[in-house]
Amino acid sequence: MTTTPSAAAAAAAALQPSCKMNKAQIIIVTLLAFVAIIPFTVRYPFNTNEQQLYPTTTTETKSSNGGLLRPMTMADLPPSTRIKNEITILQKDVESLEKQFMDLSNEMTQLTSNNSYNNKEVATSNGLRTGNGGQSTNNNVDNKNNKNEETNPNNDGVPVDRFAQFKERTPKKWWIKSDVFGSSTSTATSPSNPPANTNGAIIPFDLSVNHLQLVKSAPGSPYTDLTVNEDFLPVVLLNDITFRWRSKSRPGSRPRDGEKITAYQIIARRALYSSHNDDDDDDSAIILWDSGKVNVHDGMPDVVTYNGTDMVVGSVIEWKVIVWDSSIPNGLASSSDWSKFAIGPSQSEWQGQWISHPIDIESWDETDASAFWTPTNMEGTPQQQKACSNWETRSQLPIFRTKFSALHNAEKNNDEEVATALLVVSGLGSFRASIDGKPLSSSGPLDPPLTDFAQRVSYRGFDVTPYLTGEGAKVAHVVGISTGSGWWDHRPIGGSFIRLFFFPHGAVTVVAQLHITYKSGKTEVVIPTGHKSSGWQVAKGHLRESSLFTGEYIDLQSKAEFDGWDSAQSWKALYSDPNESRDIHAFVEPERYISDTTIEKWREALHVKAKATTMNVRHKLPLHKLAPIGRLVPHESPPVLPMEKIYPDEIIDLGEGRWLIDFGKGFSGMLRFEDGLPEPIVPAEGYPRGHDVSTLAEDESFITVVYGDRLEMFTHDINLALVAGMGLHDGGPRHKAKKQGDAEAKGGPCYPKDHISAGSLLQRDVYILPKTDDGKGSFSDARQSHFTTHSFQYAEVCCTEAPPTGVTALAYRSSFKEWGDFSSSNVRINGGYELIKNALNANLLGIQSDCPHREKIQYGGDIIADSPAALHIYDMSAFYRKVVLDWSDQQWDNGAYSGTSYWLMLNDQTGIGSGSGETVWASAPVVMTARHMQHYGDLVFLERTLDKHFKWLQFLHTHFDSGMKRKGYDEELKDYWKSGSGLGDWLGFRQRDTWLTHEGFYMASARSVAYIAEKLGTKGSELELALAISNLVKERISRLYLKNNQGFVPPDPRANVMSPGQEMGLFSRMVPGDRRCNVLRHYFTRKGHTWPGSAEMSFLRHITEETLQSMKATGEVTIRGRNTNAMGWSQWNGFNEGIFAVRYALKTLSESGYHNVALDKANGFGVGTYDYLLSHNATTMWESWWRSEDLYSHNHPMLGAAAEWMVSAVAGVELEPTTTGGKEVLFWPRFPNSANTLEYAGATQGTRRGDFAIAWEFLDLPEDDTLYDTASVKIHIRAYVPPDGKATLRLPEYSNGEGVDSTLKKALLLPDMDEARSLSLEECMDRRKSKQYGFGYNWEFDRETMLWEKIERNKSIGTPCRHFLFHSNLENVEWDEPVTTPGVSDNGIEVTLTPGLYDVVVDDWQLKPEVNDETEKDWRIGDRQEYYTS
Repeated sequence: MTTTPSAAAAAAAALQPSCKMNKAQIIIVTLLAFVAIIPFTVRYPFNTNEQQLYPTTTTETKSSNGGLLRPMTMADLPPSTRIKNEITILQKDVESLEKQFMDLSNEMTQLTSNNSYNNKEVATSNGLRTGNGGQSTNNNVDNKNNKNEETNPNNDGVPVDRFAQFKERTPKKWWIKSDVFGSSTSTATSPSNPPANTNGAIIPFDLSVNHLQLVKSAPGSPYTDLTVNEDFLPVVLLNDITFRWRSKSRPGSRPRDGEKITAYQIIARRALYSSHNDDDDDDSAIILWDSGKVNVHDGMPDVVTYNGTDMVVGSVIEWKVIVWDSSIPNGLASSSDWSKFAIGPSQSEWQGQWISHPIDIESWDETDASAFWTPTNMEGTPQQQKACSNWETRSQLPIFRTKFSALHNAEKNNDEEVATALLVVSGLGSFRASIDGKPLSSSGPLDPPLTDFAQRVSYRGFDVTPYLTGEGAKVAHVVGISTGSGWWDHRPIGGSFIRLFFFPHGAVTVVAQLHITYKSGKTEVVIPTGHKSSGWQVAKGHLRESSLFTGEYIDLQSKAEFDGWDSAQSWKALYSDPNESRDIHAFVEPERYISDTTIEKWREALHVKAKATTMNVRHKLPLHKLAPIGRLVPHESPPVLPMEKIYPDEIIDLGEGRWLIDFGKGFSGMLRFEDGLPEPIVPAEGYPRGHDVSTLAEDESFITVVYGDRLEMFTHDINLALVAGMGLHDGGPRHKAKKQGDAEAKGGPCYPKDHISAGSLLQRDVYILPKTDDGKGSFSDARQSHFTTHSFQYAEVCCTEAPPTGVTALAYRSSFKEWGDFSSSNVRINGGYELIKNALNANLLGIQSDCPHREKIQYGGDIIADSPAALHIYDMSAFYRKVVLDWSDQQWDNGAYSGTSYWLMLNDQTGIGSGSGETVWASAPVVMTARHMQHYGDLVFLERTLDKHFKWLQFLHTHFDSGMKRKGYDEELKDYWKSGSGLGDWLGFRQRDTWLTHEGFYMASARSVAYIAEKLGTKGSELELALAISNLVKERISRLYLKNNQGFVPPDPRANVMSPGQEMGLFSRMVPGDRRCNVLRHYFTRKGHTWPGSAEMSFLRHITEETLQSMKATGEVTIRGRNTNAMGWSQWNGFNEGIFAVRYALKTLSESGYHNVALDKANGFGVGTYDYLLSHNATTMWESWWRSEDLYSHNHPMLGAAAEWMVSAVAGVELEPTTTGGKEVLFWPRFPNSANTLEYAGATQGTRRGDFAIAWEFLDLPEDDTLYDTASVKIHIRAYVPPDGKATLRLPEYSNGEGVDSTLKKALLLPDMDEARSLSLEECMDRRKSKQYGFGYNWEFDRETMLWEKIERNKSIGTPCRHFLFHSNLENVEWDEPVTTPGVSDNGIEVTLTPGLYDVVVDDWQLKPEVNDETEKDWRIGDRQEYYTS
């Protein structure tokens, strides 16, 4: 059987208002619990968030003492016949429950038909809802007595519930579906100017192949003369071609015509290059595939798979899609623009072989591979010294080139002319390709992106047809490839945070070949690397060193001498004189890269090191010279490109030729000097910290560029980030700096000598030129570094006679589409959103890193925490697919997933052993696969990964309980009251409940496997085992955390302050419906505390008495201990939670009727708030809620999950929990008590269907803002649903205890949404540039007075901008006749929205004051008594 959409939606909604459950709701929840366990159920009240419930049965297998579950085996599962019998019984129960549900639904319908909609009398004395944040205000309660916690146990030893005296409030029964606008075929009012029916109402756009979109030109590209038309050409394999697109409404069309696609047609042709390539009637077009007109009944398909036979490897193909709309009788057609992709070679179709410079091949010793697997010191072991010496021999980076003759012959006929030409290239560590001196893309720093290079390596494809056709067919051409060391041949150093030595590595190497397709259809591969006949050459180029972490040493003289090296004009044959060939810059014949080991041997060594094998052998260090290289695959995600060109906010003269450049925000990239650099000078008093370069020759001059994301507190110099974890810190509780010398000692003998005096590895580029006048080159030739990215807001250029002119910064990130936005009237909340977005931008560089300078790698926990925000802002379809595949490569043979990708033995000790990463972190691939399905609907991806995920679940099933026991967790959690072994809710103010997060994500893994299996229609062991484990773990958690009636906390009463706690139980629905209100009451008893952080305590010692008293008056400062001033972190007026609980808390509060409290947290001030970060000049999220000048990163998005809450609750749009492929959204805006908190908000949410949008504002606000707490106003809502989309709008439930009426209307003709959005963005940018509306102050340290001062200074960050749905361009929309929906005090109203633009006005909305009592002592760090004493 299946559940109907209305029943599922009603039941899902019933799970949300936690304090309001009655018998009817309990029946509904039970119904869905039974329905969800039936394997062939098609719809769940299931959200792919990692902790959203997957309702299951309640049976449990316990150990004999009732404690931890014994490891269950497949034999414990009931046989198939028994399962069938149980399903039959359950089906009967479901039918009975469905009947009860329908009876209750009919009863509700009957009540509403008897005008119960208009019954607005609401009791207030008996605890019913009164509009006070969803709570009553029972004045008869003795608050003082309620503070006394009942600790006397009952006869069974269980403590008395302190809130047992309270009667549960009458629940909201369910959300009432209201068919305001009727069916899609209903007759609407005709527009005054109906459209001329010539084009269809639906425009297809954002075409993608295998989730990859063509990037014609990166927004920040410094190259304006690219002959090739695209910065990224998607390349796919012939047996794996899938087409997708999104839809938008044609301006002036009728919404009913654009409700859904009724048919589509895909046409693919050989790419055209004439000026008429958009001409559909071009006679020269060769059609390679025509799907024909395909009728569809359910609208846009999730995917269309190529099933033709005419495409061949090497083809460059243009394609478009034509769609027919819903207009009567047969639909009208619209076409997309042409897009482009290419067919690349599979591994077996590669003729090219990996090649390297001979010096690079020869400079490896077999002990180099594992030299740093053993501890090091400053001198290092003999093996480490040898590895360092070898690396220094080859540190100068090679460049490769080849020349091929003209492809045109006058004797050839037209059929033998070139039709298309595809150059495919890859390089390790990183590469940039060119032809005839022209760069083929502005990518390079991280191309290819990080994967396990021993298992798979990405390659790029470049359409070079324009070079080789026309006049280009008559001349010779040169292909060039320049390289960086990347992750492949980095400087061999030890490390504390990042273990570079565990990566596979070898000589810098490239592979390439050129696919020619002739007009006759004949294909040919030319110039494959590794073949003598191809004529490839290699030389050491102008980069003396290129480090992904520290930067580049750029030899400007060599750069000048190599000018034109990749063009035919500068081509020279190989030197015949052996003496000439010894010149390091001479071009020589490359050698083939041949590994002297195998992937099996390499992985075996890692297995043993990770303790992921039971092999009873002594671990031997791997011995080989060159690591194996994995299979070549086309780029799986968009490449890292310059996505923004940023101009300086300010250039400050620091004296003696040192120039500080402030770019206004943090990002990843490098400086670009369009005019080159001025001449250098030598400062009279010596080079400042970080700018001394001691390893150069005496006759060489240099200019340094040092990058950083903050300024030092006392010196105002750049704060040196902890590059690769090598810096002045020890990770202690007070975050005190280490003495100088410790960093290089850990780094070993290859720690860069000219970084030692700085005390930390530097983010630094060095431009070098000999002082002699007889050589080539000039500092004016300097442009940028290429194979590194730096994380920075500030850059210091030192030392030059004048500031650089024409300087910009290039901000790089993976080039996927940004499709989400948010803004509101609240500067602090806007600022928080920008902090999160800026940090994500800086860390999405081929992988999702934790921070863009210290580690640069993927942590599973960070991705689980951040991905809801990233999925809102960007189209992550290809990117997150790659992330999961990265983890699949890291899976050990026993099924364990690592906590990071690539595996680097980071935090493995926090996992359950046997190679597993920390349980939360290692659950990332399976959780992200489920989220991918919800957003993008890719069933093929589920099929590709299910076996891997099931293997992980089997590993947990076998190892989890024994692993937890070894970590010291008692079966009944006896004496468990502080952070155990694990990362858990990382880096909040509270102790971490690591047992709960270990167990919770064991459950999440099981739920995700069950979800994936169900979506694939699997009815076998995967689904059965996953459902059983999910239920068993959930019951184990609930039994222990609810047993003492003290909320949702561990049994030990001392543990009730850990995080996550109540919020995780509520958010994940582990707390049953009849206990949720009680748990919420306990949740509101939580308090904050004072904070002894060293930076904050130092701050208080360096402010005036007047400032101190002012901060005490606001509650930001309180007393710690007997009489010590301290800042306080808040539970309810700021954030104390770690990376997971911050989202659990905000979502739980807003969904449970306490949105005002969630807003208080986001709008708070003092330590642990966005206000605090912004006041200390943050432009990206920090790693911690407190200040840290030496340890924690200042560009770290892991605490950024709140961005998704801002969109879903503050603005009011999120994916509907049961949707797949982003087909349906839930519009559910929540509103503040007072307009002083928010006056308006809006957000856009992109999906695979198109862009959904919602915005709201208060109307009729009084001019006197002192009345913003008491005025009666209206709420104005606008919402937009794209073609083929569906939405549910939840109208406001009540105001001041009464149901409120809402008037709804729908646009008769759709306006130009793109134009409104563009104009709105332009106006917002003007507001930002003015810096008059953003965050208004910051703290600055005065070095003369040695005091912190609060400086009034407007900034752009946080600038309020109205959403484009309220842009003036939309004021002239013609609307249908309005429909009024009466309000109901006991229930919410849901309206189904089909595609179109909607306008809603909610009448008579009563504003009221926020409930904070700021007169109470320590109110900021207190509890919320008003919510647990009534």
